[in-house]
Parts: sequence; C-alpha cells; structure tokens
Amino acid sequence: MRMAKGAMVTAALWLCVVGATNARTNAWGRHVGDLNENQTMTMLVGTYTTPEKSQGIYTLTFDPATGTLSEPTLAVETRNPTFLALHPTKRVVYAVGEIGEYEGKPAGMISAFAIEPDGKRLRLLNRQSTRGSGPCHVCVDREGRVVLAANYGGGSTVILGLNSDGSLKPSNEHGFIQHRGKSVNPRRQEGPHAHSVNLDEANRFAIVADLGLDKLLVYKVDTREATITPNDPPAIDLPPGSGPRHFTFHPTRPLAYSVNELDSTVTTLAWDASTGRLTILGHASTLPEGFDAASVNNTTAEIVVHPSGRFLYASNRGHNSIAVFSLDPESGLPTLRGHGREGVETPRNFVIDPTGRYLLVGSQTADRIVTFAIDPQTGDLTPHGQPVSVFAPVCLRFVTHKAE
Repeated sequence: MRMAKGAMVTAALWLCVVGATNARTNAWGRHVGDLNENQTMTMLVGTYTTPEKSQGIYTLTFDPATGTLSEPTLAVETRNPTFLALHPTKRVVYAVGEIGEYEGKPAGMISAFAIEPDGKRLRLLNRQSTRGSGPCHVCVDREGRVVLAANYGGGSTVILGLNSDGSLKPSNEHGFIQHRGKSVNPRRQEGPHAHSVNLDEANRFAIVADLGLDKLLVYKVDTREATITPNDPPAIDLPPGSGPRHFTFHPTRPLAYSVNELDSTVTTLAWDASTGRLTILGHASTLPEGFDAASVNNTTAEIVVHPSGRFLYASNRGHNSIAVFSLDPESGLPTLRGHGREGVETPRNFVIDPTGRYLLVGSQTADRIVTFAIDPQTGDLTPHGQPVSVFAPVCLRFVTHKAE
C-alpha cells in the first residue's frame, strides 16, 4: 500500500459500455452480449481522495477498436471510493467509502450513484453504513436485489438490500457477520481482515476471502431478505500465512481461484455449487523461478480469468508485473507462462476489456493506466499504446450489459 501526505493512496476504476448493439462472439468464440467492438466505452475512475490530487470518481473513454484511453475528467466528488460495482440492469454504480468512521461509529460507507444520461457524470442517490471500518470490496447480486461488502479494517461482511431505484437500504439485524480469529503472521494476521466478497452464479453463496484468518468463508445468501448465514461447512482453510485476498470463479467450469497476498500464490479449488463446498486442488507461484523474495517483498493483489476460460492473470506488487498463466483444459490447473511488466508499478486491480483483446492495469505508484494486448493463442501480454495519467489507479470494471 502506498502512503502520501499521511494518507493511504489507492484508487478504483470502473469501465462502462454505453448504448445497445447486436449480440456477437469475440475472437475466442465467447458470447459478449450487447457489445459493439467499434463503439467507445465510458470508463469511471475512483480514487483515494486528496485535496491536491483527487476529489472523487473520474471519467475517461476507451476505444476498443484501437485500445486507447482519453484523458480523465471529474464525474462526482466523493470520499475514498476505492472499489466499485455496477447494478446488473439499472444505471447505478456503488462505491465503498474506505474510511474508519461513519456517522460517529467505527464503520465505512457505501454510496449509490445514478449514472447521468451522458454517461460521464454521477448523481448521489444515498449512502449507508457498512457497519465495519475500512470497506475495500463490494459486489452486487445478478438480480440487482442486494449489495455485499467486505470490511478489511473491521474484519466483517455486510449485506444491504436495494430499493426499486437502486438506492441502498440499511443492513438489517441478520445482514452482518463479524469474523473472529487470527493466523500466523503477527503483523498482518493479528485479527480478521475480510478482503473481498464474491457471489456464485446462482446467487446462493457468498465467498469471502479473509486475509487475516487464512480462510475462504462461505455464506448462504437470501437476496429477498438481504441476510447471510454461515454455510455448512462454513469455510475452507488455506495454508498458514498465505493471506487470501481476492477470489474468482472460472467462467464455464466448476472451479475457482484464490490469489494469496502474503505468499504470492494462486490456489485452485473445485466448487460444488449444490453444497457451497470448496476443495483445494493445488497451488502455483505468481513469481518467476529464482525471484529473490528475501530482498524484494512481493504481495499479490488481483486475479482474473480470461472470458475464454483458457488463461488466468494475477498482479504482483514488488516484482511489479501481471503474471500470465495458461489453464489446463482438463484439470483447470494453472501453469505460469511469463509476466507483463512494462510500465507496471504496484499493480492492484486490473481488467480485461469486453472484446477479450486488451488487459488494462492500474499502476498505483506510477499514477497511470497501462494497456496490454492479449495474444489470443497464448494469453501473453504485449504493451499497447501510451499510458494515461490517473492518480493512483487501482480497481477496474467493464460493463457488458445494456443498462435501463
């Protein structure tokens, strides 16, 4: 994490396709929905706010035909919007406010913003407490009924219902769970630190990666009542000191992957969608053979599976790279192929554009967004175009549906 003028500086990045087009398949044969590969996309950038550098969420445009970005302009002023998520059908974006106190209590906030017709400005609908400090991740269920957030500072998970206009309801008495325990790293794992929350395809289960506990916690989700309860089994243990951070499902197979911040690994897991059970299949390093971990500290941040299901990517902070893996067509286990490095410094979140042709990285300490072209046969990354200056970019999001 980067500190600037006494404040931790990060950012969140959201990318939105504007307008409707015909359905098609991309170069990998995967359906990409309402997407025109020649149509400019809107991109929103959220930041850890500072008076000198950033006031909130910014907007850019991305041209998928050329893989180029425009310069940013301010979309809305808001405090520390470090992770963003989109409503599946409405023109609404949700942003965590990564703060330690909200309305006089130790908590962060979630803000709901309506996207104005021009696609470049946001309008606040409302805000609600996350009931735990330092929220760092947010997701929306596929039917647009609830929002969930992971509180890193508070070590907890919260779920909030949504109103018909996409605004937020307060969390109810069964919509919050406080995590308990610790693990082997006394500096980073002295207590629970929920770092991400993801829903399965059926909206039945939420998987929370808790870095402080070395666990992937599994919760049953009731989207109509906006409640969460521990599953049976309630969690799977990862290796001590691994520090699970972010988690993703394979797009077409009963598999999932966890990127582990503290030991720079990716864990492959089998997923039983009927019971919510995870089973470890293997671990793979995100670092090249011979990397000197004793002299250069490395921590991972994000993990993304290519929509084709053939490749997997993970970000390294320290080695300053995007690790490129091929996925075995039978087992789904990853094999490290190499790394994309040019222009990358402290990469946090990154995203693959809806065409599947480009990977965009928020290079946090270099204050820029870097674009790589993806080789459709190997998944390898090649630097593409010129970086664009954005203060401490972190989290990236594309939208491939037609919003109401």
